[in-house]
Parts: sequence; C-alpha cells; structure tokens
Amino acid sequence: MTDQNEKNSIIETRLKVLTWNIWWQFGPWQQRRPAIAATLKKHDADIISLQEVWCDESTNLAAELAAELGYHHVFERSMDIRGVGLGNALLSRWPIKRHDATALYGKKETGEGRVALFAEIDGPRGLVPIFSTHLNWKFEHSHIRQQQVADLAHFVDNKQPWSFPPIVCGDFNADPLSEEIRMLKGLTTCPVEGLFFHDAWSVAGGNEPGFTWDNVNPYVAIELEPNRRIDYVFVGWPQARGAGHILACNVVGNEPINDVWPSDHHAVLAELRY
Repeated sequence: MTDQNEKNSIIETRLKVLTWNIWWQFGPWQQRRPAIAATLKKHDADIISLQEVWCDESTNLAAELAAELGYHHVFERSMDIRGVGLGNALLSRWPIKRHDATALYGKKETGEGRVALFAEIDGPRGLVPIFSTHLNWKFEHSHIRQQQVADLAHFVDNKQPWSFPPIVCGDFNADPLSEEIRMLKGLTTCPVEGLFFHDAWSVAGGNEPGFTWDNVNPYVAIELEPNRRIDYVFVGWPQARGAGHILACNVVGNEPINDVWPSDHHAVLAELRY
C-alpha cells in the first residue's frame, strides 16, 4: 500500500544529463580523445548527448566511449566529412528500450546533413525520453534552423505519450534570443501547439553567461568569433511530483586535461528531479 504522503511528495532523487559537441576529428583529435573520455568519467552523467561524433568503417567513437564508461548507446550518422562520418549519439547508464532518428530540413539547401536522434531510457524510476540534435552552424542560417526546430518539435511530439517530460539536448548554433530558441521555449509561435521547453541554464545556471563557445578556449579564440551560449539542455513541463524539474545546471568540459582542451565547445550538465 502506497503512503499518501509519499505519493504526493516532491521527488528528491536526481537525473544527471550532459550534452557536448566533441568536435569530430578536428584539431589534435588523437590527443583530445583521452581528454574527452576523462571529462565524461569525471562528471558521471546518467545520460550523455554527444554531437560531432566521428565514425568510419572500423571505428565508432560513440561505441568506444560507451564501452569505456560501461554504458549503452545509440548513434545516427548525419553526414560525411572527407569520407569520415559525423553524427549524434546518446549514451546511457541504463538500457535503451527503443530509439529512432529523423533527418532535419536543409541538406538540399545547404549541403549540411542534420538529424535528431531519440532514445527511450529504461531507468530505475521510469522511462526517460531524450533527444540529441545539432543544427546548422552559420550565423546567417537562422531561417534554416527555424525549419529544423519545426522538424525537431514534430519528431518529439510523435514520441508521446510519456510520464517523464522530454529532454532535448544539443548544439543549436543559436543564441538564447534567436527566433529558433524562442520557438522551443514558447516565447513565439510554437511549431507544435502546447509543446515547449524550459532552458536548463536559464532556470538554474546562476548569474554567469554560460558561454559554451568561449574565447578562453584556444580552439575558439583562433576563429575570431564572439562568445556565445549555443549548447542547451531543454526539458519539457514537469510531470507528477515534479518529475523533470530542473535543479542545477553547469558548464563543464571547460578546462584542459593534461594540457589538452578536449573540444572547441564546452559541455552543459543539468540535474533534474527523477
């Protein structure tokens, strides 16, 4: 018999979700590879969303990292660069019950293949729906990203029903005031009526700017671009007992490991009630 106070009480246990663009095979990738693994181990997230994961005929970095961490994983290739695949991955401490992926708008128009990857995680306190994506990168491609966000929103909506709110992670290549991010947050017309998300950094990131593209990183500094917050953990409306309520959010992966910066992007780590 369930105690009524327990049934109605707020959830106190937490789910840790990390998202990170790990920069394909750019830069000194063979030296960066152990720094990426060390950073993931250090932060010990329950679910990890990765972008710019590389693969070829013999190797899939997502599979390698999952094996090192003892995690389950799914991967979806979105395009090739110089004959080497690039895509999104989801890694999970717990089994993955089902998964799916969809192509996003823009490949014909821009040559950039972009996808959204879905996994339903069979966690110890219920199923968790999570999505990983990576939108077009150019400053002037907001109109492309807006259509990609519409595709993403319909893909998310088609995975209902859920008892835990959907988590959407990734490198959106858009700052928080852009129209594409406002679409996801319900601050302008939503692509799917009633489907909107809280931005974990806005909710629980504190007073810092939360830059994930940051000139403190030498890989970024050489690009001569301004600091920006372009990587996000979005979470749908909290469910029963506060499931999915955002409790904390931090920028991580923002320091070198053994004098090697692991990626050009910093990662975002969020903690949710679960």
